[in-house]
Amino acid sequence: MRILAKGLKEKIGEVVTVSGWLHKKRLLGGLNFLNIRDRSGLSQVLVEDIKEVEKLRGLQIGTVLNITGTVAEDKRAPGGAEIHEPKITVVVPVTDEPPIEVDKPIDHKNLDTLFEHRVLNLRNLQEQKIFHLRNSIVQYIREYLRENEFTEVDTPKLLGAATEGGAEVFELDYFGKNATLAQSPQLYKQILVGAFERVFEIGHAYRAEPSATTRHLAESTMLDVEFMADNHDEVLDLVGKLTTTILEKVYESHAEDLKSLQAPELKLAKEIPRFTVAEIHEMYAKETGTDTRDEKDLIPDEEKFISEHARKNLGSDLVFATDFPIEAAKFYHKVDAENGVVAWADLIFRGVEIATCPMREHSYEKLLDQMKKAGLDTEAPGYKYYLQAFKYGLPPHGGCGMGIDRIVMKTIGLANVKEATLFPRDLNRLTP
Repeated sequence: MRILAKGLKEKIGEVVTVSGWLHKKRLLGGLNFLNIRDRSGLSQVLVEDIKEVEKLRGLQIGTVLNITGTVAEDKRAPGGAEIHEPKITVVVPVTDEPPIEVDKPIDHKNLDTLFEHRVLNLRNLQEQKIFHLRNSIVQYIREYLRENEFTEVDTPKLLGAATEGGAEVFELDYFGKNATLAQSPQLYKQILVGAFERVFEIGHAYRAEPSATTRHLAESTMLDVEFMADNHDEVLDLVGKLTTTILEKVYESHAEDLKSLQAPELKLAKEIPRFTVAEIHEMYAKETGTDTRDEKDLIPDEEKFISEHARKNLGSDLVFATDFPIEAAKFYHKVDAENGVVAWADLIFRGVEIATCPMREHSYEKLLDQMKKAGLDTEAPGYKYYLQAFKYGLPPHGGCGMGIDRIVMKTIGLANVKEATLFPRDLNRLTP
């Protein structure tokens, strides 16, 4: 019966079988060592029988092997045990020399090279840590939201029109009709509040942004949350608690991996600091001499500035930018016309916005008015069912759209969001 590498130490003195990929071999003559990789790590195998060594002649890293032998204690081996007197079965031979060595550090300086060899470099144990971390972050998100009575939903990604507006959409033919890929599940998740009250979705979003920055992807993974809320503070409190909880859990459960990846130390305050966009503009102008008060959003350098301020002075890697100017409002946002602001905040993590967190306009009449002012056709088929939900009763509600790729990037301290993505899609890359 096959066992995994992580279980070898418990089988000392027993005959076992391990299966996996040849990860490394050191042929030293009388003493030859193999490392076999499986999903749990590495098994070390000592090969002394020349007949068994001959089975590996001409075979390269990546060859799939079954190995049966006796487990012996060895503190120098991975996990403190290794396999002696092995019998080797070659399951899938690899004779072509691979273009990279997966047992060596993977270079992230040249991203084109990184992704050209993505199929292989994902076999590197250090590279895999990024995606084990990502897997845990997604798991902790689901756990937190389900514990708080959210229902997970799955909304369409093929739409009849770009209902959120804007030109950043991918268009395609849908059985002779025009269709677009969804920029987000925004309209659907609001509709579903009317049925389930609290919903979330983890899925892909598509934006045809001609952007080559370190924070943008054409296909990204998003967490979308929507729920019944009386006020904006409720939204910020829930999103803030969700984020701090997943960060605390991942830093606890992956402490060694984060250390080996040289991730920054986590700093979290009792409450996430909040600054209005106007306050950040003023602070930034005072510090740098650059006037950004006419900007309806924070520029990237301001996000970095307020993050550094929050970490240094308030002990927080997270900070909210609140009260965006009314000029930044989208048609579905809750607007405070008297004060000229929107009930909208961005959650910034280590210099990058990871989530937008607004209240929505829930009044059917006000929503119609805001859509018309935005130049939208309220009679268009794409809005028919969305408006139907409001006409027949939607309560006050809000939520967030949170970038999973960005959270992973900033948690680990990666330089580019693409490094946190298995097979990224950008301006130039559609493969692998």
